[in-house]
Amino acid sequence: MGIPNKIGVIVDSFQVGVREGLIKAKNVGADGVQIYAVSGEMDPDNLSTAQRKELKDYIASLGLEISALVGDLAGHGFQDKNENRWKIEKSKRILDLAVELGTNVVTTHIGLVPDDTNSEIYESMQKACDELSSYATSVNAYFAIETGPETSAHLKSFLDTLSTNGLSVNFDPANMVMVTGDDPVQGVYNLKDYIVHTHAKDGIRLHQVDPRIIYGSLGFEPLSHEKIAEMAEGGEFFREVPLGEGKVDWPAYIQALQDIGYKGYLTIEREVGSNPEADIANAVRFLNQFK
Repeated sequence: MGIPNKIGVIVDSFQVGVREGLIKAKNVGADGVQIYAVSGEMDPDNLSTAQRKELKDYIASLGLEISALVGDLAGHGFQDKNENRWKIEKSKRILDLAVELGTNVVTTHIGLVPDDTNSEIYESMQKACDELSSYATSVNAYFAIETGPETSAHLKSFLDTLSTNGLSVNFDPANMVMVTGDDPVQGVYNLKDYIVHTHAKDGIRLHQVDPRIIYGSLGFEPLSHEKIAEMAEGGEFFREVPLGEGKVDWPAYIQALQDIGYKGYLTIEREVGSNPEADIANAVRFLNQFK
């Protein structure tokens, strides 16, 4: 196909810490990296100006760039108005860090968008997301919502209500296949005006499931990445599998991305498996066949 997209890797998928993960990303042939920046050594509160510059320079010295940061604060996303003030402020600090490190994308989960557009939860999410969207636009950047909890059509209808496109989309085709059963190819066309980053992941759906059980919602157990990883490896509803071994139609999906003019990253995410480094290296080779 001759695709123009660079290949990224989520550093945390290697499960070895940031510095060693960066070296592994270089060794498997990635062009860039995505890094979690919500706690620990990458928490914006724990990085001085000098440390930020040193990290940026170190990543560049490896011949890598940052495709995005992960700013997912888990829990119930922005559904709970009582939690939103601190989450909004923390999200803004993560975006500031991203811009300082040379990327303009922070990916996140905002919580499941309710079907009832008149509900208090919908209003709470809309208000928080509009503030974040405006802030992102003010610094020429994007908060990118990860696809999966709702259909692409419903997500688009929510995004269309916001005052700017600072809240955009991190497209994950596997999440759609595994949870909602939505078609990733059609999803690309539906969300074409919003896609600024993608995750390269694959999966299969075993049984239909209420997305609130997976991604959390008020009244349900909150989102936990550890819980989702457990489900993806041995749960009853879906499985995450190596790239090319699941139900994502990669040729059609890649073609759809080219059709809409997407030139951003294809960033590999591997949340399960006993040998993530080998799986990620194979994923890089898999994506390179489209170049």
